[in-house]
Amino acid sequence: MLSVLKHFELCAMSTSNVCGQDTNELRLILSLSFASMVIFINLYLVQGMLPLIADAFSVTKSHATLLLSVTSFTMAFSLLLFAVLSDRVGRKKPILVSLYLLVILDFCALFITEFSQLVMLRMLQGALLASVPAMAMAYFKDELGNNALLKAGAIYIAANSVGGIAGRLLGGAMAQYLDWQQAMALLTGVSLIGTLIVSYLLPKSHFLKPELELGKWPLKKSDFKGFCYHLADPKLRLMYLVGGLAFMVMVNQFSYIQLHLMDSPFNLGRFEVTLIFLCYLSGTYASYRSAKWVAKQGVKRVFIYSVLALLAGTLLTLADHLTAIFMGFLISAFGFFLIHSSCNAWVAYRAKEHRAKATALYLCSYYLGAAMGGPYLLPFWNLWGWQGVVLGSVIALTILALVVLKLVNSKSQSGQLALES
Repeated sequence: MLSVLKHFELCAMSTSNVCGQDTNELRLILSLSFASMVIFINLYLVQGMLPLIADAFSVTKSHATLLLSVTSFTMAFSLLLFAVLSDRVGRKKPILVSLYLLVILDFCALFITEFSQLVMLRMLQGALLASVPAMAMAYFKDELGNNALLKAGAIYIAANSVGGIAGRLLGGAMAQYLDWQQAMALLTGVSLIGTLIVSYLLPKSHFLKPELELGKWPLKKSDFKGFCYHLADPKLRLMYLVGGLAFMVMVNQFSYIQLHLMDSPFNLGRFEVTLIFLCYLSGTYASYRSAKWVAKQGVKRVFIYSVLALLAGTLLTLADHLTAIFMGFLISAFGFFLIHSSCNAWVAYRAKEHRAKATALYLCSYYLGAAMGGPYLLPFWNLWGWQGVVLGSVIALTILALVVLKLVNSKSQSGQLALES
């Protein structure tokens, strides 16, 4: 009898442990997804607010598009610093501290009166916005098994796209109905609510830190060895370039198409023009399904199909009809998020050590692409309008196609399964 009771007790403890583990995994995925939504709402809000920013600060709309480039630039390099920081103090604290500081900066934006001040504030925000992207995939890798990593990464990237859509639509609604101070007050409230949710849900990190390393401040050369380790990997270098080129085209196309749709013959309003960002929903679906498609088709085919979708969607917009433009952006967003979610998960998979640094290098290249894309496409826009943007995009996508072909045809033993399955 005692042996039977002992058996049931062990079974109950086992079930409890499994349920507790499943609950922590769910809390981790939900909390980092909410955190990413707060981050990307703040990052892309200005993209939907271009008319309001232009009027409030007396600059041209095309000049206002550079705000996204400035934020992406500081975000790109801050990703590297957060990756080092996370290896020193863990994942959880830097994420929470950066989110609360972001809320404070959103509140400070209420008192901005000059465009130069806004540029400086967005540069500071860019540094804080790097925290979650730099650590999310490493956090997943630390806490989840390999089987759950791809799915968690896919859900996380889908949350990124939802946050991007929400930020742009919210920015468009603000531009239509609110003044600058009212818009920033609303943003502060949204950021605070999201941060409180993350604080409640985010589980404790089990990342183990070498105790001797915790007291070594300031940063030393040894902290950056992980970056050199990953940059020495030729496949990772190509993967970083793929992410940067793809995002360089995609995110900045969405900025310039707004300007095109606000001009004749479309003459769309401030909020109406931001509805183009609903095309990101196809990317949300692609992100969510990417893990299954990679498992079924293999990364080679997924990459090739993604680049073809980006090219086809971009060229379709030359028809210069609202239906064709929306269909083109639906196809482009699908292709972009499919390649991005695959890259993001593959980098985390391939990195056997210094995982946060591997992800940070990928995202650094990714956001540097976004920062460079605005200035790169601006001369094309000034000379030939939207047709010029398409021309500049096709040139960049042709280079992307060549890089992808080199990547999928290269061979190495490490990570072979991931690219050749």
